[in-house]
Amino acid sequence: MAKTIKETIHANGVDIGIYTQDFENEYLSLTDIARYKSDDPAAVIQNWMRNRDVIEFLGLWEKLHNDDFKPLEFEGFRSKAGANAFTMSPKKWIEATNAIGIVSKAGRYGGTYAHSDIAMAFATWISPEFQLYIMKDYRRLKTDENSRLSLSWNLNREISKLNYRIHTDADIELLGA
Repeated sequence: MAKTIKETIHANGVDIGIYTQDFENEYLSLTDIARYKSDDPAAVIQNWMRNRDVIEFLGLWEKLHNDDFKPLEFEGFRSKAGANAFTMSPKKWIEATNAIGIVSKAGRYGGTYAHSDIAMAFATWISPEFQLYIMKDYRRLKTDENSRLSLSWNLNREISKLNYRIHTDADIELLGA
């Protein structure tokens, strides 16, 4: 398994953890986002997951990104979602449907994390204004990251060109030119 990279964005005074293993699929902390609304983030996340529209969104996201998603279990949840007696937790969703868009982590950096697509939908539900703050700092992070990667790529390109020139000049000297 690849090394996990953890970063933090700062949205309107709230620190939100992000982790990735491949720099393509970033997971934002729903727990941190939920703290903007309440001191009981687990309850906020569970209340969000009770909504029919949320279950449909999560199911569609999984169908688009997860070949191992279990559609029959999803249909069972979708038919019950929104009812007064319906309850849903990240753990229940993950275990029943084999979901990959939401991750529950234990330990030092524990909490509930979601793919950036899902996290933005959650943030909008929390507060459209807060979601805009998250998007703004997330974009800043991505711009900084792209700038660093671009500098690294340019440096590697220049080193390769220099290396090529050194070897070409050495080959010419060997040929007696």
